[in-house]
Parts: sequence; structure tokens; C-alpha cells
Amino acid sequence: MAKSDNPFLEITPEVLLKAYACGIFPMAENADDPGLFWMEPEQRGIIPLNGFHVSSRLARTVRKTALTVVVDRDFDAVIDGCAEPAPDRDKTWINTRIRTMYRGLFDIGHCHTVEVYDGANLVGGLYGVSLGRAFFGESMFHRVTDASKIALVHLVARLRAGGFRLCDTQYVTPHLQTLGAVDVPKKRYHKMLDEALQGDADFATLPVDRPLTGEEALASLRGDD
Repeated sequence: MAKSDNPFLEITPEVLLKAYACGIFPMAENADDPGLFWMEPEQRGIIPLNGFHVSSRLARTVRKTALTVVVDRDFDAVIDGCAEPAPDRDKTWINTRIRTMYRGLFDIGHCHTVEVYDGANLVGGLYGVSLGRAFFGESMFHRVTDASKIALVHLVARLRAGGFRLCDTQYVTPHLQTLGAVDVPKKRYHKMLDEALQGDADFATLPVDRPLTGEEALASLRGDD
């Protein structure tokens, strides 16, 4: 772990993408600390895209929910949600530099959101970075039960449909573990990353100009035509 604590040192979108290609990612101590840590965990969390586990209960929730799921509509609202206090944390690592850096990636098409709405209200979602055939999940949040799980199901459906090969979660949480996430050693992760950086994937293979239904997401996961 190395720290870049100069608040005036600009990290451009291009530099950030090179960091991801090398297997490192930035974090901050808290929202008020302008410094950044470059992280490269010895054990890296991933969701095997062919081993994603959707329980029958979650599948039923995804299929029947009245919530609406869209992508790339409101990046700023999603990162605000991810920065909110949560039951397992009372402060966020998302500082101003993090917000600026990922907004820059979003503006050039290398950062994406999955957003879950109840009417006009954003109630859950996630954001992450796409590069080649790799997707690096950064953070997720929920304001109503199961909203982040619904977002994750839609994300994995989209990644599989678009030809992605790696879904990086950084770390494995108990929540992600129930969905099939596993730890892999750094050496193996780098091999997987190198392979995923070869070629291109398409986040927009599934529709991006309208909400995707739960049944469409589940059908994509099943491989239905």
C-alpha cells in the first residue's frame, strides 16, 4: 500500500486506467482526508461470472419487484448513495478526489452505474470501472431491502451478455460471498486480469436506453436467446 497525499497532484482518467491495468486501485482514509492510498491486496475478491449464484428467493425478488433498474443515468447520485453512512460503517472512504476521478472516468465511458429506483427515488445502486473485458466494482448501496442485490444481478447479467471475463469486487464480504464471490491470490488475479485486458467487451449489449426488467436480466443469466 502506497500513499499519494498531495491534494494538488492530479490523477487523470488515463493514469487511473493504467493503475487498474496494473492491478491497483485508490482508496482514501475518509471523506475529509485529501490523501489517497494505492491498494493491491494479497487476496483479491472476484465474482466468477459463470459461478454467480442467484438463490430462488432472490430470483423471485428480481422477477417480481416493482423497482425500476437503469444504467448510467445519474452517476453523482449513485456516488452520493455509496458515500452515505451504513450500518457497518459510520464514515466513508469516498473523498472529493475519488468523486472527481471517477466522474472523469464516467465522462469518457470507462465508469458505469446500475441504478435502482422506486418511482423517482433512487433506492440503491452501484458503480465500477470497465477496461477491456474486465469490470472493477467499486461500491454499492441500498436504501430499501434487496436493492443492492437487484443491482448486482443486473450488473452480472449485463457483464455476461457483453462478453466480460472478469468481475473484480476488491474484497469478499459476507453479502458477496452468498452470491458466489471468492478470494483469489494476487498472482492468479494478475493472470486473470492480463487475460481480461485482451480484447473488448460491451456494457451496452443489453438495452441502456430503457429500464431492463428482472425477467430480462434473469433470462440473460440463463443464456436464453
